[in-house]
Amino acid sequence: MLYTRKGDNGTTKTFGCDQRISKSSIIAEALGSLDEINSFLGFCKVKARKEKLVVGNIKGDQIIHDVQKNLFIVQAELAGASMSIDEEKVKEIETIIDSIEKELPPIKTFFISGGTELASIFDIARTISRRAERRVVGATEEGKTPVKKFTLAYLNRLSSLLYAFARLANHKSGITEESPDYK
Repeated sequence: MLYTRKGDNGTTKTFGCDQRISKSSIIAEALGSLDEINSFLGFCKVKARKEKLVVGNIKGDQIIHDVQKNLFIVQAELAGASMSIDEEKVKEIETIIDSIEKELPPIKTFFISGGTELASIFDIARTISRRAERRVVGATEEGKTPVKKFTLAYLNRLSSLLYAFARLANHKSGITEESPDYK
């Protein structure tokens, strides 16, 4: 059944917790933001597969799929489960970012989003991931649920990965990045 009728009063439950929390609570907001980025990454994954985006010898859609699985770990940790992102997963995402950066010209300024459709959706994903990171940090700062340092590091690297993917998509399509002129 897709509905329980238990949330009709604006409350929900998290993993391993018997008491209900407000759907507007910082925990529910953080969990919802993580769900939002995970869902949007599904769209990015489909587009990356269609565009045959590759980093080294790894398909871009597989990288994104692995990120999605890791985001479920983050959600579980935030909801109170004993699992969390470990240092190895942070190193994996850093290695991918480093591989992408080797293919790109160095960053000297901000760039205006756009170029290809794939780059544009990666830029949107980057901003959604940053919001999710802010919500998780907020929940942690309020002491509602402590997430471990590698989980926070992973969320921080995720926006860098998505930015690198946006730049890579434009680069592989021959699109020159445009800097803002501030005029």
